[in-house]
Amino acid sequence: MTNQELQALVEKISQESFRQPFCHKASFNRRLKTTGGRYHLKSHDLDFNHLVVEKYGVAELAKVIKHELCHYHLHMAGRGYQHKDREFKQLLKKTGGSRFTPPLITMTYQVYQCEKCGQEVKRRRKLDTERFVCGDCLGKLKFLKTIEA
Repeated sequence: MTNQELQALVEKISQESFRQPFCHKASFNRRLKTTGGRYHLKSHDLDFNHLVVEKYGVAELAKVIKHELCHYHLHMAGRGYQHKDREFKQLLKKTGGSRFTPPLITMTYQVYQCEKCGQEVKRRRKLDTERFVCGDCLGKLKFLKTIEA
């Protein structure tokens, strides 16, 4: 999907779901890693993560667009546009936008096991098994595997 197609989709969703025009710029931002989209308060532009389309398709992107358009239209109207505001939550529910973006990156974990008590320890960063020991019994840790979650 190109930025022009995204712009047209955002304008279409804005008109259909909110009955108001979207008069600013919408584009993909490849620097976004964990968030699905972003609304800029000063310029009123919208940025979207390209991974949402690649991993989950246009249907999930439409939900993220509705979420960002809720911020946009409420802010333009001078009403509560933040996640904590009741008006935001109500409009998001009414339009069918997603509250959270599904996971966009996979996390890798290192799994260690205590040689004494058998306790498994999961860590995101590698441990120095010569320096660190089991928190329960002070036994020696042994590296088992790397997993993705």
